[in-house]
Amino acid sequence: MNESTPGTAPPDRTRRLLLAALGVVFGDIGTSPLYAIRECFSHGGGALEVSPASILGVLSLIVWAQVLLISLKYALFVMRADNQGQGGILALMALALHGQDARRRSSLAIMGLAAVGAALFFGDGMLTPAISVLSAVEGLELAAPWLHPFVVPLTVVVVIGLFAMQSRGTEHVGRLFGPVMAAWFSVLAAMGLWQVAGDPSVLAALDPRHAARFVATDPVVAFVTLGAVFLAVTGAEALYADMGHFGARPIRLAWFAFVFPALTLNYLGQGALLLADPAAVRNPFYLMVPSWALLPLVLLATAATVIASQAVISGAFSLARQCVQLGFLPRLETRHTSEHEIGQIYAPQVNWMLMAGVIALVVGFRSSSSLASAYGIAVTGTMAIDGILFWFVARRVWGWNGVATSALVAMFLVVDLAFLGSNALKIADGGWFPLVVGAALVAVMKTWRDGRRLLAEQMHQAALPVADFVSEVARRPAQRVAGTAVFLTGSPEGAPHALLHNLKHNRILHERVVFLTVRFRDAPFVSPGQRVQTEDLGQGFHRIVLSYGFKETPNIPRELDRVRDAGGPFDPMQTSYFLGRERLVLRDRPLMARWREKLFIVMQHNQSSATDFFGIPPNRVVELGAQVEV
Repeated sequence: MNESTPGTAPPDRTRRLLLAALGVVFGDIGTSPLYAIRECFSHGGGALEVSPASILGVLSLIVWAQVLLISLKYALFVMRADNQGQGGILALMALALHGQDARRRSSLAIMGLAAVGAALFFGDGMLTPAISVLSAVEGLELAAPWLHPFVVPLTVVVVIGLFAMQSRGTEHVGRLFGPVMAAWFSVLAAMGLWQVAGDPSVLAALDPRHAARFVATDPVVAFVTLGAVFLAVTGAEALYADMGHFGARPIRLAWFAFVFPALTLNYLGQGALLLADPAAVRNPFYLMVPSWALLPLVLLATAATVIASQAVISGAFSLARQCVQLGFLPRLETRHTSEHEIGQIYAPQVNWMLMAGVIALVVGFRSSSSLASAYGIAVTGTMAIDGILFWFVARRVWGWNGVATSALVAMFLVVDLAFLGSNALKIADGGWFPLVVGAALVAVMKTWRDGRRLLAEQMHQAALPVADFVSEVARRPAQRVAGTAVFLTGSPEGAPHALLHNLKHNRILHERVVFLTVRFRDAPFVSPGQRVQTEDLGQGFHRIVLSYGFKETPNIPRELDRVRDAGGPFDPMQTSYFLGRERLVLRDRPLMARWREKLFIVMQHNQSSATDFFGIPPNRVVELGAQVEV
């Protein structure tokens, strides 16, 4: 089967998962009604008048974009590509790589596409909090126009508070996410239903012929308007990315039974308001409610946007860790913020970089309308990449029919590329920002990956084969001391440089010596039975290889405590860990561009320590340095 089909969950558990999914999965797309319709007419092409034909055409485009991209592409097809129950672009990449060993070029293309998609996600991670919180706070201007000068400062305060609370984790506040978002979607539906009841003719927008007629009447204006229409489907990829937390069934059920109807009603309600009062285009969302309800709605909207931002930020932490495990980024400091949920982590470096980017966006663009020009292009790029990777999975992993699979993916790509082309028109107006962020991160990822490969080749060429080293020790025994020495090495085939330096300078060996290699597989998790591989090399030497999935956190002492066939149990007080610390220097003729060499050296020098990353007690660690030319 292509999709896991777990047993039916009890009704109370299903309800809890549905409520939790509302608070995490649909925050981004759930706050799009704040600005999507407004931007379609404010910046949808400049020549788009607020007429019944254009209103029905825009509404029809929004509704059918949600049907095609969210309901069909993600909910029904992409979510079938679960990697041990996990989703997201890196999980999709890992699944697409299965069976690709014989296709070197396609494997490199898959990894390259995934790296680009991951980089674009981080750009989206800056834009979502900026545009969401700013659009919510802007509602204050309608109640009190004199508050206009305070909108940006208040937004910055909310953003700082949001990022400052990240170190505490989301375990406690997360309990409120579901109920708040349930209330938010209920209010969206009620607002829309009230307006639609006043003018049911707006329901005609459900007919896709209005979208077709809108495009046919003026293709240029319609094409430009697509860039704003896309704002209504940003967040679609979250359905797949968060699948591992809740399962496919609760996410699909929440979308089809609650979220999609609520969003559709609200968009139709805004359309009904514009049919009655075209002047309401300045902010149709907030103008749907009477003045007495404006302030409570602003407060609820602010809470919803904070939740939407929280979900994106948490996703950035998780994605950063996965990039580290898969070798795209250097080791980053991560802290677990929950005793119960292993997926809840905090990455300080990622957090403060995101906060700096969000504040710069808010202060630089100063309005959600201006930010809308920057929003969209990163998301469209990621969604197009999802479609391409899905083709590899469906065709080469599942063995689907080539013609049918290509036709299906081509249909999705036509829609994705149409939105991407329209958003590309906004590059000069702010769309350049996520592209610059994405390009910079791709350069960082490729430099780190290439640098680590070249460094490993250098170390391998200079390494002494383990078999030769053990034979030499047997021929010329060294003085042995009590205890266990664990030497971390990137390659299990060569004697670690730290061991050779220790033997050269201290002229001793421990009674038991372990060559330990940690590998991360292209799967989310590794079963306990495949975690540890051991081999007795003789003369008191042992080789151990630990395997982890890219969503797992390594803990070497815990795993060694479970090893019983490598010379007996590991006594924590009698075990020392030897780590090599390479000091990199530039060679006269570098193997990469000079600026990339320097960038790699900086990343290597500033990455999180292996002691923290692998959960090793600091008081049991010995570091031995070596100078390596790169």
